[in-house]
Amino acid sequence: MPSPPDMALPGTEAFELATYYPIFIYLLVILAFAGGTLLMAHLVGPHRRTAIKLMPYESGMDPIGDARQHFDVKFYLIAILFLVFDVELLFLYPWAVVAYRDPPLLPAGLSWPIFWEVVIFLVTLALAYVYAWRKGVFRWR
Repeated sequence: MPSPPDMALPGTEAFELATYYPIFIYLLVILAFAGGTLLMAHLVGPHRRTAIKLMPYESGMDPIGDARQHFDVKFYLIAILFLVFDVELLFLYPWAVVAYRDPPLLPAGLSWPIFWEVVIFLVTLALAYVYAWRKGVFRWR
């Protein structure tokens, strides 16, 4: 005999759109704030078009002269180093949370090998930092 339509199977819950209303309202508030901010900046902001403001902007360098001129790449090296250390943080944060807040999540006997892998990772990054420092990557002149 078929079950009545209002009864759900054991272990399953009926889908209710009403539980998502706060998320939809929050999304509408965010979109209204972003759109309102852009609209107000366009309506209220100054509209002075000068030659300097209309000039293209290229990574902190004035785009004047020959396009084939040599330029210093230290700005880009700093940016790459920033990304390397940012990725390091992305690896370390979850490890630290699991290792210190929820140690039972790690399988038995695996916490020390993971710890030493992280130490080797940090030492490798520290050596790369010292190498970059010695090569003068952090000097701007």
